[in-house]
This record gives sequence, C-alpha cells and structure tokens, in this order.
Amino acid sequence: MHVLIIEDEAGLANELVHFLTKEHYTCDWASSGREASEKIAVNLYDFILLDLGLPDYDGLDLLAETKQLDHDPSVIVLTARGALEDRIKGLGLGADDYLPKPFSLLELQARMQAVVRRKFKLKTSVVAFQGFELDTSSRRVSYQDQEILLTKKEFDLLHYLVLHRNRILTRLQLTEHIWGNILEDDYDSNYIDVHIKNLRKKLSTHAPTDWLETVRGVGYRLSA
Repeated sequence: MHVLIIEDEAGLANELVHFLTKEHYTCDWASSGREASEKIAVNLYDFILLDLGLPDYDGLDLLAETKQLDHDPSVIVLTARGALEDRIKGLGLGADDYLPKPFSLLELQARMQAVVRRKFKLKTSVVAFQGFELDTSSRRVSYQDQEILLTKKEFDLLHYLVLHRNRILTRLQLTEHIWGNILEDDYDSNYIDVHIKNLRKKLSTHAPTDWLETVRGVGYRLSA
C-alpha cells in the first residue's frame, strides 16, 4: 500500500519509512503541512500517517483538507498531543484511528491492518475469492491448500484488486499503489500489463482466471 508519512521529526520519520518499507509498504514523507498538501493533491495514497504538531500547519486543518479528496485514504493520527479534545476533533473529522506518541511500530502496523479490515469489511487476514485464498499477514496465496508463489509486486497487485473487487482500477491507480510517486520515479505503464499477465499465468495453472478482467483502454477489474 502507498503510505504518506506527515512528520516533522526526521528521526521518527526515517524510522517509520524503514519499518514500513520492510513490511512491504511504499512510503513517501512530508516534513511540513505545505509539502504534505502538495503531495496529497497529486498522489493517490492508501494510508496517511498524520502528526498534528506540524511547524506550519494545524494537523486538524490538513485532516479536513484530506477528507475533501475524491479518493478516500485511511488516516491514523500520530501525535504527542494527547488532549481528549484533540482526539475527539480528529475522529470527528474522519480520522480512522488515533495513536499517541511514543508508540510501538508493531502496534502501528496492527492498527493499520485493523483499519483495512474495517474499511473493507474483512473478518480476518485471510480473504477468499473464486476458490483462492489470500493471507495478508503471511503474504501467501493458495488454491485448495496449495501455495502459489508470487513476486512482491504480483502479490501487491492481487491484494489491491481483491480489496477493490467489482471496481474498475485504472493503470494509474494500480501503478501509484505499487510504485508510489510516478512523477519522481522511472515509470512505464506497461509494467502493470506485464505483471497482470504473469499473475494470470500463475493463477490459471490452478483454476480459470476470467474473473480478472481487462477493461479496454482503462485498466483492470476483479469481478466477484
């Protein structure tokens, strides 16, 4: 998932980037409210980790701004401001969770996973679809208890499609989810097509994959 970390403390931000990258997230970092606002305007984030105590911006104002976007990133507020009023305001403005500093990175990861389960109405970390099972915790995909070996990118693509089943996802959306900020990185839209082709090939050795649809000129959809 594509995560924006909004944190002015460089040490903590670097720690978060290192940990989440190791846990297979794609991370951007903004050290100020203005920088965060610019990144949010041009990128499609799945998660935003928001520090309220920014040097140039009230974090609650940035949260309200974020909730005006067409897409719906999940937001966890990370802050040393522990006042009950701040928590109530943050949750009232649409934050999905609130984690006061200092916090455990493992707790943060668990809360992010819990937010995803609530958002997509998942009861456990195992998602079943068309006879296949995808375990988001162990990052394993199986069919009738037989594991299917996928690359990191293939797993991330399948995971994103499963979460957004029945919804058409553009190549741009898929690319930003997997590769992050395409304006800064070496980007080729054909990457998505190649990974989808490889994904279909691996899955189709176990069962038909006609549910993984190509929407001509737009992108892809996993139909349930």
